[in-house]
Amino acid sequence: MTETTHQQPAGAPRTGDGYRSPEYRLAQNALQGLRQDLFHDPFAYRPMGPRPTTGPLLRRLPTRIRTAAERLPHAVVGAIALLTLLIGAVSGSEPGGDARALLTGLLCALPVVATLTRPVGAFWLSIAVSPVTALLNGGGSDWPWMPGAFVSHLTVLVVTALRTRPRTAVWMWVVTAAYAILSDIFIGGSYYYTNGGPMLVTSAFALLVVCLWHVRHTAQQEVTAQQTVTAQERSRRTLLEERTTIARELHDVVAHHMSVVAIQAEAAPYRVENPPEELERAFATIRENAVAALTELRRILGVVRAEDYEAPDAPQPTLADLDALLVNVRDAGLTVEKVVTGAVRELPPGVELSAYRIVQEALSNSLRHAPGASARVEIGYVLGGLGVRVVNGPMPGPSLVKPSPGAGHGITGMRERVAMLNGEMTAGPTEDGGYEVAVFLPVTAVNEGDA
Repeated sequence: MTETTHQQPAGAPRTGDGYRSPEYRLAQNALQGLRQDLFHDPFAYRPMGPRPTTGPLLRRLPTRIRTAAERLPHAVVGAIALLTLLIGAVSGSEPGGDARALLTGLLCALPVVATLTRPVGAFWLSIAVSPVTALLNGGGSDWPWMPGAFVSHLTVLVVTALRTRPRTAVWMWVVTAAYAILSDIFIGGSYYYTNGGPMLVTSAFALLVVCLWHVRHTAQQEVTAQQTVTAQERSRRTLLEERTTIARELHDVVAHHMSVVAIQAEAAPYRVENPPEELERAFATIRENAVAALTELRRILGVVRAEDYEAPDAPQPTLADLDALLVNVRDAGLTVEKVVTGAVRELPPGVELSAYRIVQEALSNSLRHAPGASARVEIGYVLGGLGVRVVNGPMPGPSLVKPSPGAGHGITGMRERVAMLNGEMTAGPTEDGGYEVAVFLPVTAVNEGDA
């Protein structure tokens, strides 16, 4: 006797009679979508919100007109409701002559007005009103939609589709088609003319346009959101790249000086004949602390180095190298002058390096954004720190060289360097059309008694 075991497919839903086919699951999902879109709380209160006034055209309008434009969709729906009331009242067997004509007009206008607060409920109300208006005007020749009901139902379809989503528009059209076919089969035999076909064709084109608008609007929102995320990521990446560069430069500067401290602390006892034991222990402690600090510094800042990063062979630039930088910039076509005020003195390596990089980036921006203009570099040595000002004039009128747009990395890097040193920075256009970058880098004075 042989026993055969069948393995069930992973993820296949089990039923009492076996496994459901893909067609069954597709139909089940479709019915769930129909129930969710048209039958789940259809008369829920969903008021139509104001129209956005952030478009390029509406932003230029006066405030009063822009405020009134927010209620433009409500006014359009109200005008169509009034139009359907008139069409319904004058299209009966006795147009405008009795209470039935007025009641017909009111029934046609009611679903249109309901789209302002209960869009899905307005659709079902329009379906229910259509045969009632036809029966109230028994002598009419249109079936299943009287002229007023035709305009009303078409308006309800479009407004509801605009306020919901494309899938709801598809289900509304399907229900409308089912109503038109069933009404023609069971009731429409005594009428001379059926307008179910024109309604289905007209509504199909109208709903197709609405669905395309939905797709385009959704795509625009996704593109805008993606552009926002991309801009934020670009800014964040720029910030991280600049911090990485600064960390590498600081690592080189601080590591060099810490290494010098460790070497001098080790060699100092040998420079004194018969040094005291306390002096040897003090220099040993200095060397141990310098080596420990250097090791910790390399461990922390070493993670920002790329695998292919190589330390520069030349020392880091300082303000003493500005003349060579200005010669290089002049060769590139920028007319630049340097003005130094105050008593020139040696500053901490981090301040010297940051000031050099700020001047370098500011002059690069002048070359890129204002080709042909002149620039001026001002270095001010003051008691509390160092002032740096780089200003360029406006770009001359007729110029063969066009400005090159940038991504804002230079200004971001300058601000990072200034913030690292607890300094202050301003950057912006000048009154004559040029651009100015002004920086102050504080330098703490060291007293000889504290050394």
